Amino acid sequence: MDMSPRPDAAALGLSAERLRRTDGWMDRLVEEGKLAGLSVTVARRGSVAYSRWTGLADRERGTPMAEDTIVRIYSMTKPLTSVAIMMLYEEGRFQLDDPITRFLPFFANQRVLAGGSRGKLETVPALRDITFRDLLTHTSGLTYGFMESTLVDALYRSEGVDFQASDATLAEVVERAARQPLLAQPGTAWNYSIATDVLGHLVAVISGRPFDEFLQERVIGPLGMVDTGFHVPAGKIPRFGANYGRSPDGTLALIDDPATSRFTTAGRIPSGGGGLCSTAGDYLRFCQMMLNKGELNGVRLLGRKSVELMTANHLGGDMAAMGQARFSESSYEGIGFGLGFSVMLDPARAQVLGTPGEYAWGGAASTAFWIDPAEEMVVILLTQLTPSSTYPIRRELRVLTYQAIID
Repeated sequence: MDMSPRPDAAALGLSAERLRRTDGWMDRLVEEGKLAGLSVTVARRGSVAYSRWTGLADRERGTPMAEDTIVRIYSMTKPLTSVAIMMLYEEGRFQLDDPITRFLPFFANQRVLAGGSRGKLETVPALRDITFRDLLTHTSGLTYGFMESTLVDALYRSEGVDFQASDATLAEVVERAARQPLLAQPGTAWNYSIATDVLGHLVAVISGRPFDEFLQERVIGPLGMVDTGFHVPAGKIPRFGANYGRSPDGTLALIDDPATSRFTTAGRIPSGGGGLCSTAGDYLRFCQMMLNKGELNGVRLLGRKSVELMTANHLGGDMAAMGQARFSESSYEGIGFGLGFSVMLDPARAQVLGTPGEYAWGGAASTAFWIDPAEEMVVILLTQLTPSSTYPIRRELRVLTYQAIID
């Protein structure tokens, strides 16, 4: 069931005894019926110190959670898409403050929500075009239909701005999005959004390659992420976990069966914002590349300075000051945002263990990762429970992993 704590945890500055506290936490989540199964990976200084999995990947079939269980990583796709667009940035194809209308002219003359009701929206002209930086930092004024909190969200749902379930092409859905008003003037507010899906389309337009092919050939393949992709092929479906939600009575309810999941269908929209499936081992390779400032096992995807720019805070303050005090189960007091990652600014303000400069993100099915350059540490949490705000498991795991540091 598990491989850890590894015998050399102490050599990595981690207490094996303290890491074992994570065992009980994981087991309780399964025993109490909160999660069907989960895995936790902790690496430090280039070596895995803790790797454990427990519970079931698929309760209906009795399939145990395993080291190589494939899960829907949803928004943990966004960092890979951000790396892809930054690889093109390094080739001199665009500047961060370039308007995206340079490549996507249909984003010209945008309107911005100013009020109104469902019957009639009031809008004003955008003061400027959306830039690449706006997309990477989620300050573009775009939104998500599933947020269900604004009139623009409702328009996304009614107009088919959905990169997960649509039968349209990536280009067609991006064009639909461009026809909707923005939530805020570009660059003025932090709003989680389809921005990274737009970036995926920009990768395709700028490179002249379909986005999924570019990501496979330039990022996934070179990193050796052998089980990562936009669909799970037939031969790997037995390793594909089920996705669950919480019923009104608190029990788990199946919401996506591996045998019939849309993630097993080739030809889906390659959603740069949430379309990938992956494993703990694969995602660790991506995280280690980032921790190594752009390189893994002799393969360099990005230069050191690009990684440093991506993982710096690009907001005027923290995310709470930029209009969104909470997202998922986390408070964004003390948390900033870089180019594709959240960035820890002040653990005391965030009220959780952490390190300034540590960067992170998570997915809708309660998956998460964080990378701590100062501590040379990576933590990856994989499970399948939607939505990610159901339980505060990410914050609990942060405490369990950071309290184990003893050097």
